[in-house]
Amino acid sequence: MDWNQLWNDIVTFFETNIWNIVLFFAVLFIGIILVKILINISRRLLNKTKIEKIAVGFIIAILKVVLYLCLILILLSIIGVQITGILTALSALILAIGLALENNIANAANGLIVVSSKMFKKGDYIEVDGKEGTVVQINFLFTTILTSDNKRVTIPNSTIINNSVVDYDSCKTRRVEWKFTVAYESDVEKVKKLIGDCMYSNGKVRLEPAPFCRLNSLGSSSIEFVAKAWCDREDYWDVYYDVLELVYNELKRNNISIPYDQLEIRQRKDNPVLPVDKKTIPKRVEKIRIEKRDFDLENADLSSIFFKKKGKKTKQEKGREFDSEIKLLKNEEKMQKNSKIPRNLKRKKYKFKNVD
Repeated sequence: MDWNQLWNDIVTFFETNIWNIVLFFAVLFIGIILVKILINISRRLLNKTKIEKIAVGFIIAILKVVLYLCLILILLSIIGVQITGILTALSALILAIGLALENNIANAANGLIVVSSKMFKKGDYIEVDGKEGTVVQINFLFTTILTSDNKRVTIPNSTIINNSVVDYDSCKTRRVEWKFTVAYESDVEKVKKLIGDCMYSNGKVRLEPAPFCRLNSLGSSSIEFVAKAWCDREDYWDVYYDVLELVYNELKRNNISIPYDQLEIRQRKDNPVLPVDKKTIPKRVEKIRIEKRDFDLENADLSSIFFKKKGKKTKQEKGREFDSEIKLLKNEEKMQKNSKIPRNLKRKKYKFKNVD
């Protein structure tokens, strides 16, 4: 291989196409900025309409793909590539990808069904296929939920369509249900009254429909009561735990026995020695958390970028500036006292205006 000839060809290419190269990078830089600005404007305009936020996400995603595809075609035409051949190859590629990604396309179609049918919305607490959590994102292929223990679970949209979906936040009210077991010798009417009084005493329990408590079943060693009450959906767990604790305390206070299951207990005669680590609890070392502040041109407020408005400072901001100036003055006075400065030198006088 003739390296000198190769180097000469490279130099000749850059000499003859220098302006095309400059134009290529200029269009690339400006095009990316324009695409992000157009996406930002489109998102803000769509958010002002009555279109669902999930549908807005779908439209923005499609628009983003179309704009970047147009930018790529423009860049290819600048460097002299024939676009007609690329479009033909692109159509064949899309067909091949469609056949290979049949399941993903089905998920995308099901995602459109989820959005159009308004099965649930972002922020709802749902249960699908044994998994439950708060909906945090719905896109073309998947729906992402956040569980109560802060785990992100991604569910394919086809799974959502083909399974039962329980939406706990679809209605404003929910029914709370408890089951209590007491001994057979307990007074049934007294137990019902105690449980009913505990439910009525909670202000978050709705009086319409009225709370309900009846004897539910006769067990092998106890009788079971079922209690039901209605509350607002956001108060479900508060009502459940508060009434449960209150009923337990009332049953103990009124000497109503809660039977235990019978167990066979065997005494162990040996004395096992368990290994013990004698290290004490280590001191807490605080983790240094660095907040990353990335500038997102697609979601930024364009009016704040191009039209900066100087707002009036609040009293708190003025007070903070005043405190910082006082601290600075005290530090300078300490430095002057500790340093070897002649006393006859004039000190700088500071004047502070009243903050209020």
